[in-house]
Amino acid sequence: MKKNYTGKLAFLLALLLSLTMALAACGKSEEPAPAEEPAEVEETAEVPTVSGTVKTDIDMTGYEAGKVVRVWVPVGQQNEDQEVEEAVIDAGDAKAEITTDANGNKMAYIEWAADADPASRKASVSFHAKRSEIKIAPEDMKEEGEVGDDMAEYLAGSKMVVVDGVVKEQADEITANETTVLGKARAIYDWIYENFERDNDVVGCGQGDVCDLLVTRAGKCTDINSVFVALCRASGIPAREMFGIRMNDADITGNQHCWAQFYLPGTGWVYADPADVLKAVLTNEWEKTDAEALETKEYYWGGVDEKRVELSRGRDLTLSPAQDAGDLNDFGYPYAEVDGEIVDFYHPADFVYTISFTED
Repeated sequence: MKKNYTGKLAFLLALLLSLTMALAACGKSEEPAPAEEPAEVEETAEVPTVSGTVKTDIDMTGYEAGKVVRVWVPVGQQNEDQEVEEAVIDAGDAKAEITTDANGNKMAYIEWAADADPASRKASVSFHAKRSEIKIAPEDMKEEGEVGDDMAEYLAGSKMVVVDGVVKEQADEITANETTVLGKARAIYDWIYENFERDNDVVGCGQGDVCDLLVTRAGKCTDINSVFVALCRASGIPAREMFGIRMNDADITGNQHCWAQFYLPGTGWVYADPADVLKAVLTNEWEKTDAEALETKEYYWGGVDEKRVELSRGRDLTLSPAQDAGDLNDFGYPYAEVDGEIVDFYHPADFVYTISFTED
């Protein structure tokens, strides 16, 4: 019988091929999976921030001997929008302390007795502050709920910030077509922009006499922002002013500023500074219809720049300890009395004081 070698040979070749492939597979290293692409990280713009030391130097040596000299210097304090370190006073042998008034405003109080040597009446007050730009976009201004009973103090009037009579009438006219807090506040902001002007001839930051301002329709920051606050309050919108100083130069002696906020239920306190808008319009010689003017107007609706530090809030103030000359309209400047008589704080060269800022 003839043997079938062909079948065996085919079987052996197939077996050899299988073993070869198996050995090759065992010796082959597994290739690593391709690395995953790193996820893209969305870059967020750095918020503009300013920090440094604000220093007030007081020189009362020019006042004659035998008089009691008292000085109050407003100082910044920590709050939700600024970081402030405790103020430091250097006043030699004079009585000196950090005090707080009934409104929560902090100040450095310095007193030289009648028997003090006039040459010793020098002092400095300094504190470190840090502020960042704050901006609430229009789409983030959410209105929900009602104004609470805890907002009563931000609806009340004061000597200068009147909320009834002609002010109430003007507020009602401006907001006649609005039904929401946000709509009324914006209508007031727009009306001030259209109807007021910056007046550089006003002394200091202005007095903020709202009834008078509704006639003149011109002023500086305390004037213009007092009108905003008064019209808001007269419309049932809680509003408040803050008084401070700009941290925008080495010598900031004359750089006091006032700005405002209104309360929007569901969002909280919202900044508005129509006074800075009108200052920019005047300074840059813009028309109110110019794109730059309108852009600035939108910036200060819900926003404030970083180059400012708040020093105080409130009107008709009694300082701590109490001053002799009666209520103080606002507290954005150093204040002094010599034997109970007010020293003109709007003229620092006569007072005498200087305020400086040293940026970090």
